[in-house]
Amino acid sequence: MAKEEFRIHVPDEVLDDLRERLKRTRWPRDFANDDWRYGTNLEYLRELVNYWIKDFDWRKIEKQINSFSHYKTEIEGVPIHFIHERGKGPKPIPLIVTHGWPWTFWDINKVIRPLADPGSYGGDPRDAFDVVVPSLPGYGFSTPLTKPGINYWRTADLWVTLMQDVLGYGKFAAQGGDWGSIITHQLGHKHADKLIGVHMNMAIDLNLWGAKFPAAADYGPDEQGWYEQSTRFLVDGSGYSAIQTTRPQTLAYGLNDSPAGLCAWILEKRRSWSDCGGDVEKRFTKDELLTAMTLYWVTESYGTSARFYYEAVHQQWHPSHDRKPVIEAPTAIAVLPKEVVLMPHKWAEGYYNLKRWTRFKSGGHFAHMEEPQALVDDIRAFFRTLR
Repeated sequence: MAKEEFRIHVPDEVLDDLRERLKRTRWPRDFANDDWRYGTNLEYLRELVNYWIKDFDWRKIEKQINSFSHYKTEIEGVPIHFIHERGKGPKPIPLIVTHGWPWTFWDINKVIRPLADPGSYGGDPRDAFDVVVPSLPGYGFSTPLTKPGINYWRTADLWVTLMQDVLGYGKFAAQGGDWGSIITHQLGHKHADKLIGVHMNMAIDLNLWGAKFPAAADYGPDEQGWYEQSTRFLVDGSGYSAIQTTRPQTLAYGLNDSPAGLCAWILEKRRSWSDCGGDVEKRFTKDELLTAMTLYWVTESYGTSARFYYEAVHQQWHPSHDRKPVIEAPTAIAVLPKEVVLMPHKWAEGYYNLKRWTRFKSGGHFAHMEEPQALVDDIRAFFRTLR
């Protein structure tokens, strides 16, 4: 299947329009919200938007993004953008790394070259990977998506086609977080015979809205607080999911029109889902935050990224087999203490062909941005046993 080289260049008029819209933002009142209990805090949002207008240099970021090897292809009528960085070592193994929401492919950037060229980053060249980082369908430059029904389990099938038919690999490895974790789960479930192994930084049941969540008693003595943290997120932190699984298009009109609104929606998740202690800039610089916002804005991809949730609910997942474990590919789980949902080790031992379980000292939902070195080390160590 054909692929073509791709270079990112956002037209000047799109960037000019973005700045003008930001300048004309009609701000709502915000009070008694210093702790963000009502949602995104106005004072910080205005500070970030002012930086977006005056100081954010998209062309500098664009140059950095274009320093990687980008391609586009089309699979089953779905446009797919991806980075493909060849490994530098005696025997690189192919590795597809998948992002989530509200991420973009660029949230993976800190781990790409250390994985592809370990010798240049203090590692062993024998640990090299051919790294493939696609944009999810309907996200970023995997647009415009005009085909309904594309969700996580269908995306896993697209990734098999991408890796084998477009790029010519046989067996390959997979890694991911958020939706990327769930897609990697599906690869390890349905396509285990094609996988060298799977590494995820979020453990979860593939039957997302139909599975029974573990009880408090299922958590071990060294996992105290995990059940409470997870249930708190499911009750208090999942309102975005309720909207995006039911009426994503309605919200898309507002966030496709107002960059400040889009920024507020994504910013609140970056703050509350990361291990930042309430200060989002402990984990993301302003430039890193606004790169994500700008990528959603210039590609007009918020609406189809939100539909990924709708399609997950309305195109239900069904198991491809009834064997145990559910995930048959050799599996590694990286456990970050501030992850939004933390599953017990006892559950994981029954659900996965579990070979590695690593508890990180810090980090939250955005492992590739928050703890890139620890994540790279864990990925290298796991796949070293499978080469």
